[in-house]
Amino acid sequence: MRIAIVAGSDAGHAFPALALAERYAAAGDQATVFSGLKWQRAAARRGIDLAELPGLAAVDTDDDSDAGDKLSVRAARMTLQLEPVLQDGGFDLVVCDVITVAGGWAAQRCSLPWIELSPHPLYLPSVGLPPIGSGLAAGTGWRGRARDAAMRAATSMSVRQGEQQRSRARASIGMSAAGEPDARFVATLPGLEVYRPDWPAGAHLVGPLLWEPTDEIFDRPTGSEPLVVIAPSTAVTGAADMVATALRALRADELGQQVRVVISSLTPPDDAEVAAFGGPIAAGLGRQDELLTHADLAICGAGHGMLAKTLLAGVPVLAVPGGGDQWELANRLERTGAGRLIRPVTVAGLRDGVRAVLADPGYAAAARRVGATGTQVVDPVEVSHRVVGQ
Repeated sequence: MRIAIVAGSDAGHAFPALALAERYAAAGDQATVFSGLKWQRAAARRGIDLAELPGLAAVDTDDDSDAGDKLSVRAARMTLQLEPVLQDGGFDLVVCDVITVAGGWAAQRCSLPWIELSPHPLYLPSVGLPPIGSGLAAGTGWRGRARDAAMRAATSMSVRQGEQQRSRARASIGMSAAGEPDARFVATLPGLEVYRPDWPAGAHLVGPLLWEPTDEIFDRPTGSEPLVVIAPSTAVTGAADMVATALRALRADELGQQVRVVISSLTPPDDAEVAAFGGPIAAGLGRQDELLTHADLAICGAGHGMLAKTLLAGVPVLAVPGGGDQWELANRLERTGAGRLIRPVTVAGLRDGVRAVLADPGYAAAARRVGATGTQVVDPVEVSHRVVGQ
């Protein structure tokens, strides 16, 4: 098959698209990832065909402060630019990131089957859950169910507003009401998903789609002390000052014990902050999957990719959530027992969290249990072939 995979350039969305492209290639299919060109060199090293997603860059008339405008109005413009590219590319299938909806719209205009890719748990509203983003577990008993219903009612106006913005955007390019994808890929660990009574037909748990932008291996500090990995969020909404605060909390005179530290980041950390740590430390860009096989604890921004990678390695987590879906994910993590949620970001909060997790092997055991659910998933390539009818 020839597959077009459409995703924005943020790492949390581009990396799963690139990982899926590798899965298709391993099965003998040909995939082209349409995303931001900043990942082109890394993709080429892996033999992945990456092309620029037309219209991805904002223009002067875009209002990125309005999420509905950003997701829908820009999507309409992108759809018209992407449509001829898909039409001329000989594609059999389009896989579209859940927030890069232009891929699905362009597929519909080309009469191509398409699959929606959620690079995290399923975030569609549900009649059995509180609103996604609240971080709350589903209520139990009549009081809990009433709470959830009241919260859903309170957010229904925003949901309707988003649906209206999307309908207007589609109408502006001659499209009718939004159609459903032919299937959905939910690329998470089953252990991070929650039960809902209205799980959509055609939605498949395919497990995390994880991708490393480098082949470099970290030069870890030597020693027998616990190894702590600090991985700040790649999202612009990540918690501020997380690295600096974590380094202060991990100092031997603050923590009461020596630990080894590796800072894993797409952007270099502040040299002065690294030097001020005063203990065994390394920083830079390297393969996180390999690094985590040696780790005792991860402190990260609660983005889905890093959480899933850490749990698959059986490593407990201190989650420091920023904006977006990070609050939801951090609360789900804490409910599994595989880590703790830290907010606000303070030296004392991180210090106490590190002490507690390192002292209690139950956190690591819970992380291994959640990671083990990664075997309870379906193959996205097989689903794709069924959708196309091959």
